[in-house]
Amino acid sequence: MSLYEYVRHPQVEQRKKQGPIKVADQHNRNTTFGRFNTWLALKTTAIVGTMICAYLFGLLAFISLPSALKSGDLIIIIAWIAQTFLQLVLLPIIIVGQNVQALATDKRAEQTYLDAEAVLQEAKEIQAHLLAQDKVLDDLIEKMKASR
Repeated sequence: MSLYEYVRHPQVEQRKKQGPIKVADQHNRNTTFGRFNTWLALKTTAIVGTMICAYLFGLLAFISLPSALKSGDLIIIIAWIAQTFLQLVLLPIIIVGQNVQALATDKRAEQTYLDAEAVLQEAKEIQAHLLAQDKVLDDLIEKMKASR
């Protein structure tokens, strides 16, 4: 008779089936329209979210700079900075940064998953050790009862 009866937590089996959650797992796959939207968004992000695109957008923005400066109007110059340069050039740079952060997040999630797997295996070893100790204790208790 053991002093403790181990009951496995239901999350253990779910975790084995699922694995770590990654950014790609969040893509809409429910409908044809949803799959198309996800595909289009990912393709657009893959193209716009590059530093090459940022450089091209920067060149495109600078094409209109002489006209903005030539106008001499402070509002037009500020509008060019805010609406043309910042929005056009910062968009792909921000996407590149978000893509890097998403990869780092996936790597952290994978590492956390592997760490949790290691902790679970260690806990199983501790459980086996405790069960072996319970057996020894049970045997000692039986011997003590028999010697009375």
